[in-house]
Amino acid sequence: MTEETPGFEEKPDVPSGATSEDAGTEAATPASEEAAAPTGDTNQTAGLTAQLDQVRTALSERTADLQRLQAEYQNYRRRVERDRVAVKEIAVAGLLSELLPVLDDVGRARDHGELVGGFKSVAESLETVVAKLGLQQFGKEGEPFDPTIHEALMHSYAPDVTETTCVAILQPGYRIGERTIRPARVAVAEPQPGATPAAANDAKEEQAADEESGGGEEV
Repeated sequence: MTEETPGFEEKPDVPSGATSEDAGTEAATPASEEAAAPTGDTNQTAGLTAQLDQVRTALSERTADLQRLQAEYQNYRRRVERDRVAVKEIAVAGLLSELLPVLDDVGRARDHGELVGGFKSVAESLETVVAKLGLQQFGKEGEPFDPTIHEALMHSYAPDVTETTCVAILQPGYRIGERTIRPARVAVAEPQPGATPAAANDAKEEQAADEESGGGEEV
């Protein structure tokens, strides 16, 4: 029969150099780590979300900068093209302005029947070239007087007009596109003082009837 030693109790095995307090701490550690893990994941997710927002903001700013730069470049190209066309028009207008007296001589020679032979060929070639450069002649008898494109050198009154009218073209006008190089120099006629539009219309009708009658008699 074995004798029991008084006061002896069985205790769990404890590794050498470790106390019972250490064992209790180690037993509690896994539970605490499991509790701390969700908090760490939440913080990491929040940090990534903040970084993503920053990247998106930076991308939006760079995209806006690129769009603004592209718009400025397109405006620059349009300005350069507009300036290039304007410089070309000014240069061509300057050259053609020097040729207007020659064209006037050609026109007078044509009116007097002197545009013949080799001179006629040269004159027609010159007119073709200036037309290709955009030169346009304007000014016709019977059109209303417009001070923006006509220069009145002679003035008179006529019973058969209802407004200031170009009755003779002394020198034709020339333009390039919308740019007037030289206004048409004309003689103008105004309605007779005190004449009514109805009287002027009657005069026109009588003149037209006389012309038709005269034409019928000649036939």
